[in-house]
Amino acid sequence: LENTYINLTNSYNLTELIEFVLLDFADVPHLQWLLFGLFLVIYIIIVMSNGIIFLITKLDPSLQTPMYFFLGNFSFLEICYVSVTLPRMLMNLWTQRRTISLVACATQMCCILVLGTTECFLLAVMAYDRYMAICNPLHYPLMMNHKTCIQLAAGSWISGIPVQIGQTVQIFSLPFCGSNLIDHFFCDIPPVLKLACGNTFVNEMMVYIVVILIVTVPFLLILISYSKIISTILKLHSATSRAKAFSTCSSHLTVVVLFFGSAIITYLRPKASHSARIDKVLSLFYTVVTPLFNPLIYSLRNKEVITALRKLLCK
Repeated sequence: LENTYINLTNSYNLTELIEFVLLDFADVPHLQWLLFGLFLVIYIIIVMSNGIIFLITKLDPSLQTPMYFFLGNFSFLEICYVSVTLPRMLMNLWTQRRTISLVACATQMCCILVLGTTECFLLAVMAYDRYMAICNPLHYPLMMNHKTCIQLAAGSWISGIPVQIGQTVQIFSLPFCGSNLIDHFFCDIPPVLKLACGNTFVNEMMVYIVVILIVTVPFLLILISYSKIISTILKLHSATSRAKAFSTCSSHLTVVVLFFGSAIITYLRPKASHSARIDKVLSLFYTVVTPLFNPLIYSLRNKEVITALRKLLCK
């Protein structure tokens, strides 16, 4: 494996581009099996832990509230999200064959973008749910009824589909020539655009506009929601009430910082500052780290989730 990276760099120059090569971690050939084992364990943990959270939010009678309805959706989303990237990476590490067809690459990018959009909207909806519960407790049961929750969740899942399909089609309509090596572990926008021939200014501007609408706007709505939540919590007279309110919000805020922080830096920083290694690290945060820590973050400080988990394990 010592010459894997060099061989890949020299072997995959196609005159007519029909496939890409995902280099992922080919520059560290001595760590291939270690990385395979590590990411396999991570993938199993993500699927099992998020699957358990999804299961208990559906089966436990005490968790049939809007907050846990959205948490169940979020856990299922994390399973889908990580399943778009990690299985392909594991196959590449196992077989050392890193080729991916043009159609498969476009499909993977589209799925990641659609699921990433869903995560942005769903995190904003979860913040709105906490805002209604803490700032308008009397109107909360009426405003956040079951029908409204389903509509908000469905809107989060569906809203990004037409935009992201359009963006993917636009990117893969570009001519690709010369190198077909994607220095990443999945087909993400920045490394794919680097391989396009000609002027990609319009495409880059479209990416910025979509990111501002789909990432920045929900993030600002979350900040506004939490500024009002914190203001309301600080007015509470009971220290116990303040601690309980902060506890229900801290888990969500942690996930928001992890996901939005890495996504905003990846897609909104200037093109000149893009580095393949930094892009990989940042992408790992929002595609692997967030799904991995989501069940841990939501269960450690949540007595209701821990109780429901114990009941499920006892059964």
